[in-house]
Amino acid sequence: MTSTTSQQELFRFLEDRFACAQACTECARACALRASLVDPDGTENQELVRRKGIMCAEVCDTTCRVLSEQNQVDEATIRAQVEWCRTVCLESAHVFDAHPGAEEAAAACRACARVCTDFLQTLS
Repeated sequence: MTSTTSQQELFRFLEDRFACAQACTECARACALRASLVDPDGTENQELVRRKGIMCAEVCDTTCRVLSEQNQVDEATIRAQVEWCRTVCLESAHVFDAHPGAEEAAAACRACARVCTDFLQTLS
């Protein structure tokens, strides 16, 4: 492998890592907002939306922090965290799909899951 190829791979890795952290931040914000708009004493479906929103916001926030810790976290830990984030985002998007007004949060979750998938491919 040439030095140029190594640099290109490193730049791609760092760009994908940053894009993933940014998508996680945007998703966390959208999910926290969605959770805050749901009546805590509402129906069972509203409670599910609220819980999923809170959980997704927390997982995305944690993932962003893990991705921001330069060289302090090993690749296996990063992979596990990003895979967990992708899974939680997809589950949350499905829950939000059934809740009128949650379209923006569902879209943010799906976008985050896509970027997580792209970043995982960089790790392969």
